[in-house]
Amino acid sequence: MNGTDVSTTSSINGVPTYLGGGDPAGRFDNYYPAWVANLADDVTIEGSLLDGAAQGPDAVRTIVGAIRELYDDQEFNFAGPWGDDRFLEDYTAQVRGEPIACVVLVTLNSAGKAQHIAANYRPRSSLLLLSRLLGERFAGTGYSKYFVASEPEKDVTATSITHGGST
Repeated sequence: MNGTDVSTTSSINGVPTYLGGGDPAGRFDNYYPAWVANLADDVTIEGSLLDGAAQGPDAVRTIVGAIRELYDDQEFNFAGPWGDDRFLEDYTAQVRGEPIACVVLVTLNSAGKAQHIAANYRPRSSLLLLSRLLGERFAGTGYSKYFVASEPEKDVTATSITHGGST
């Protein structure tokens, strides 16, 4: 068989990177995503956390701000330019004690403003927790449609009657 033996080239040895810990050199201790203050008028944000794409600077700032407020801790592994018109962030965090990681790709327009933000979260269980918390936070607003709604409480009486309870 001709190929690369990935088992000897992996630096994480099968451990998910979201369990790792940020930037040991402290290069990103005071990092704040400058692109948030430099958004195009028709900027969009999408990713594994959202259903659909939200558009506009207010939407992006509101959503990104709410996400950051829900993080117990956030440690950047990398943040910097990628090519001429993109910016990349890779970070880990915790939400209510659960680990979460995200890779964010920001595409810049010809004026150097953030035009499109795509964010990929992992693991799925933490992604769903964060989306549900955002759904609760944005309940009753136009932003709620992008996130998982809270699970409705089950009516134990109705369940027992419907599923063979006593009559």
